[in-house]
Amino acid sequence: MANALFIVDVQNDFCEGGSLAVAGGAACASNITAFLNEHADGFDLVIASRDWHSADGDNGGHFAIAPAEPDFVNSWPAHCVAGSVGAEYHPNLDTSFIDVHIEKGQGRPSYSIFEGVTRDGQPLVELLEEQSISEVTLVGIATDYCVLASALDAKASGRGVTVITALTAGVAAASSEQAIDTMVDAGCNVVATI
Repeated sequence: MANALFIVDVQNDFCEGGSLAVAGGAACASNITAFLNEHADGFDLVIASRDWHSADGDNGGHFAIAPAEPDFVNSWPAHCVAGSVGAEYHPNLDTSFIDVHIEKGQGRPSYSIFEGVTRDGQPLVELLEEQSISEVTLVGIATDYCVLASALDAKASGRGVTVITALTAGVAAASSEQAIDTMVDAGCNVVATI
């Protein structure tokens, strides 16, 4: 029975000053680092995901390309382009704790960490099976999009799921509350803190 911490999309473009900023993103990154300083040894694996979108094209409709305007539901401003500063982890996140880096959204819409692969191209679920990961804890950005999708996929994969809301940041209060309700309804253990 091994457990993993998923750090979802704590990237410059999702924090203040980024192209798709979430209020509280930078503080979220700092709080995750503080959590890791106290609790990292309680996890068998620390896995971090990043949106890693293609610079060319609209990434399967995920990017709104001018003159089209983003609808902020299915289409978004360009963000987290592979190799760009915006795609890098936020500097408040101490990346020395990360064991595995997952990249997702390469040329297509992608929200869940389970849609990503390791730098060697291995699907996440394959890695989790190899490492006998049966429990996952999620933190990161954004509560109402990528954290939600990742938590639901983790639950659907048959694993125990805990989401720490104090270590997440959401796009909007209403949709974040709805996301928490959805995660609870799906059987996730949603806690404020550990």
